[in-house]
Amino acid sequence: MEIRSKEEYLSGIRRVLISEEEIRSEIKKAGEYIDSCYTGSPVLLVSILKGSFIFLADLCRAVSVPCEIGFMAAKSYYESTQSSGIVNITMDIQQDIEGRDVIIVEDIIDTGRTLNDVLKLLHARKPASLRVVTLLDKPERRIVELNADYSLFTIPDHFVIGYGLDYGEFYRSLPYIAEYNTDKENDHA
Repeated sequence: MEIRSKEEYLSGIRRVLISEEEIRSEIKKAGEYIDSCYTGSPVLLVSILKGSFIFLADLCRAVSVPCEIGFMAAKSYYESTQSSGIVNITMDIQQDIEGRDVIIVEDIIDTGRTLNDVLKLLHARKPASLRVVTLLDKPERRIVELNADYSLFTIPDHFVIGYGLDYGEFYRSLPYIAEYNTDKENDHA
């Protein structure tokens, strides 16, 4: 994907689906949920990069239980609006999670393939508990039977950008969630 101007960049935004204020409000509730699950015991928040890094930054400030941060990277989209179906773990967490309370912080659950593979990998390492908190859930696209422990928003089947989510590495910095203008992708085909 190549963007040549600000106008071309902005033309990729079809419409705002979830405002910055709505996100902030729901993150506060997600923080309260995490606090209620752990009542002071430390947790490891694991961000699945790159899409969830902004969500993780805001979520970790919304919890009061002690938390450590970890990062993993998994890829399945490869500069398209459709999942390739091939999940590649490109970076593993550095922490030993055996006997620890772990929360996967995900940007979006779509088909469920990526998260399913991550969960299998982490379950094998024997954490004390393993939960999933996702910013966005798109259940009508699910191929793998999988549900988050906590979802901030359930959305329809639109390709979304903003608040960490990208198209071709662009749009992550938008402070809201927007529907991507897929007509732009068709223009480049």
